Amino acid sequence: MTEIHRNYIAGDWVDATTAAENRSPSNPDDLIGLYARGGAADVDAAVAAAKAAQPAWAGASPQVRSDVLRRAGEMLLARVDEMGRLLAREEGKTLSEAKGEALRAAHLFLFYAGEVLRIPGEKLASLREGVEVEVTREPLGVVGLITPWNFPIAIPAWKTAPALAAGNAVVLKPADQTPGCAHRLAQILEAAGCPMGVFNLVMGRGSEIGAALVGHPDVAAISFTGSERVGRGIARGCAEGMKKVQLEMGGKNPMVVTGAADLELAVATCLNGAFFSTGQRCTASSRLIVTADIHDAFAEKLAAAMSALRVGDPLDPETQIGPVVSEAQLAGNLDYIALARDEGCEVIGGQRLNRKGSFQAPALFLGATNAMRVSREEIFGPCAALIKVADFDEALAVANDTPFGLSSGICTGSLKEATEFRRRSKAGMVMVNLPTAGVDYHVPFGGRGASSLGGREQGRMAMDFYTGVKTAYTFAG
Repeated sequence: MTEIHRNYIAGDWVDATTAAENRSPSNPDDLIGLYARGGAADVDAAVAAAKAAQPAWAGASPQVRSDVLRRAGEMLLARVDEMGRLLAREEGKTLSEAKGEALRAAHLFLFYAGEVLRIPGEKLASLREGVEVEVTREPLGVVGLITPWNFPIAIPAWKTAPALAAGNAVVLKPADQTPGCAHRLAQILEAAGCPMGVFNLVMGRGSEIGAALVGHPDVAAISFTGSERVGRGIARGCAEGMKKVQLEMGGKNPMVVTGAADLELAVATCLNGAFFSTGQRCTASSRLIVTADIHDAFAEKLAAAMSALRVGDPLDPETQIGPVVSEAQLAGNLDYIALARDEGCEVIGGQRLNRKGSFQAPALFLGATNAMRVSREEIFGPCAALIKVADFDEALAVANDTPFGLSSGICTGSLKEATEFRRRSKAGMVMVNLPTAGVDYHVPFGGRGASSLGGREQGRMAMDFYTGVKTAYTFAG
């Protein structure tokens, strides 16, 4: 009998009415475990526990919160290999990428262990004689965190750590496809001494758990990462409930390559940004916008490098690209590949691979235009549209012609082009001679337009979302 991994509510491991299998996308015979699927009643219990525990957590010495986060970070550091293997099995990332993500989660907890002690405030002179003014930041209360499957330990970490650092209590709902890493995080926080009720884990379907969190009157804020469609629904629900909301959604990120680029560097940069992590990153380079003077040579070299990528078992150290996360996701990718042909593209690669598991060869769409659906809609797989433009000015215009605005990049050896692109790109993050995917944890993460709504994540700026501002006046006489 396979053990059921239970929800974590009010410091106890709690059964749910149903459980779901968590199987590896690289090998359907690999059963990672059975994980509880909760419902609205479990959300009610978790929110009640969080509401009861939050005042003491917020009122404790900041050293108490710092110590819990530090111990959690140290435990994650000690378990990087273990966490990386679990992540590779349940999500499909290569083992090296999975270990890197686990390491990032550890660093996030250690970073916010320090930020606990640096929550800022101000004391200002009043315009009135004898009056003092103090501006402080206070926790919001109970925060609901809804996380996706593509970064199943890093994103729960970069939401949970600053939320707890600010003095909030948390109810975490991880993606239904990848509950294992979040369940392990709950175990680590319990072992690190997080007080009962301060951190709660409720696993299950987003349509049930997410909706219950958004609609709960005692949840003060929601932080969500996922699709634009779901994010818009959450935004409407939070507006109705007057909740603070933070959304990180999709991207259709451009990478511009000009004639001034180092060709080998440009190919390596686009290969990484478009296809690594199986293209399952909201920051992936899904539009490669190349000037005419270098287009043909770039296309030939990129197609050859892409075709040489080793797709296979994520636990094999020789593998460069693992499986797609699920059969449903793979079916969607294949539909877009068929659409690319229908829209007039020449497709290189993209076929389903003849092996057990959800494996797909990476795909390059030659002859794409920015008006095509495959150039405008997020595919979220190892697929990239190659768009030919006349010059830098057209490249910049095409790069900005999207409802999204998460990440953008340029490969160029021209300081003028790099400077202009950084200044005029309408994205929240801009990369020069670097992949559009790949960011640091100590600086803000987020975009514009349909990509993001609300405060930035990561870095010190994350604390802005998880706190509210209070201005206090005192007449000193």
